[in-house]
Amino acid sequence: MKAFLMNKDQDFDLKGNLPPNEQALIQDLELNTLFNAMAQGDTFLLGVAKCAVLGGVNNGPDTIVYRQNILKDCLKNPLIVKEIYNISLGAIESERKVWRFLTDYPSGILQRSIDVLQSFVTALKKVRNVADERVDEFDSEGFTALFDMIRKELGDDFFASVQADLRKLKFRGGVLLSAELGRGNKGTNYVLRKPREKQSWMKRILGEGSVVYTFYLHPRDESGAKALSELNDTGINLVANALAQSTDHILSFFNMLRTELGFYIGCLNLHEQLLRKGEPMSFPVPVASSERKHSFKGLYDVCLALRLKERIVGNDVNADNRDLVMITGANQGGKSTFLRSIGLGQLMMQCGMFVPAESFCSNVCEGLFTHYRREEDATMKSGKFDEELSRMSDIADSMTSSSMVLFNESFAATNEREGSEIARQIVCALLEKGIKIFFVTHLYALAHGFAGEKTENAMFLRAERQADGQRTFKLVEGEPLQTSFGGDLYNVIFGVLEEPPAKLGST
Repeated sequence: MKAFLMNKDQDFDLKGNLPPNEQALIQDLELNTLFNAMAQGDTFLLGVAKCAVLGGVNNGPDTIVYRQNILKDCLKNPLIVKEIYNISLGAIESERKVWRFLTDYPSGILQRSIDVLQSFVTALKKVRNVADERVDEFDSEGFTALFDMIRKELGDDFFASVQADLRKLKFRGGVLLSAELGRGNKGTNYVLRKPREKQSWMKRILGEGSVVYTFYLHPRDESGAKALSELNDTGINLVANALAQSTDHILSFFNMLRTELGFYIGCLNLHEQLLRKGEPMSFPVPVASSERKHSFKGLYDVCLALRLKERIVGNDVNADNRDLVMITGANQGGKSTFLRSIGLGQLMMQCGMFVPAESFCSNVCEGLFTHYRREEDATMKSGKFDEELSRMSDIADSMTSSSMVLFNESFAATNEREGSEIARQIVCALLEKGIKIFFVTHLYALAHGFAGEKTENAMFLRAERQADGQRTFKLVEGEPLQTSFGGDLYNVIFGVLEEPPAKLGST
């Protein structure tokens, strides 16, 4: 039995390989805030959220839409989904509670497997009942296939057969074996036989019975008792192993059902928190990596929204058919926050979630990379600029032509002329390979150079600043300016302004 709630034809690999830049993505996009919101203190859900979100960079549009439809069903029926999740969790915990003593012996393995399978049958019946009663409330391909499989394979005949077999495997009437004599008169070719059917008392009295030889052990004959126990274990060994494999198969189903539903439970947790804050959410439209799409309305930084009580300012941008988006403007104007929202929206889309926006459409990318400023190397083994170039080299080794990279104040550790020239050469090389770039910079020479050359497929955004110095935290189209309005910050810090600009949504 397979759940197939994350992929159409394969299980979700919770131990799958995460991207090589996992730690950089977590740090630069502040992903731990997102993961913790999805997990709500549950360490298992935390691991599922991390694996699903970071591992989604390899998903194509079909997989994304497949998961979106399942998530829509979950949002329509959250209580039912949580009920199925709790059933699977209860089955897994019941298996852990069954004793594990003497499981080195076939008789111990058999008895434990019987007890475990009995608890699994109870859980499977609950799942079947949910499928029977709620199947019409789900529309997605994933849930429809899961419920059809459960109703088909877990019918009344199945449960009746299992219960009958479990009664037989308790061997209340003893174990019937056949064997042959081998070399040295040792038993060989042991076969477990079906127990004789019970006869009526009249047949037992009047019928001809087969010849039976009986022997009795002395109560203190420990060697004889041990020999009989070994004989019994030899006979039931194959049955014990077969039943243990059956319980393992059912346990793997519950484990996978819990894991795959865990992703959607995390999405429900996140959805509830954003809904309480009144933040917009929507299901994005993914397109193939060969296209150049990136347009959205009301996109905001979901991690910032989770940390603050106030509503977050969203941005509207249409960067379709653009390979380079250069972002400049006033300090504390929301540029870094906007860049994080780009990365978070892309990751959430590609793992099959809703996105923090009123609408969102983007092409999928085969890898998301971030190149953000870092603090000075505390060990003094290298300078800040050396470290930037080293990280850029590592990123270049991992990128493909369908990747996307987010630069935040990169290559500013040296003077503007050198930093701008190095950044220009790197950006040009990446554009030649078809890599999508979002670049936040204060390097005027860099931004102005691309603007002056009328670079094809480039877009220029600027953090909006009002005439009185107030920041709106909106990004608008506009060519770069020579100033970042650092004087505004000076006035605020040194008390020149009576009322400092609001800082909501800025970083």
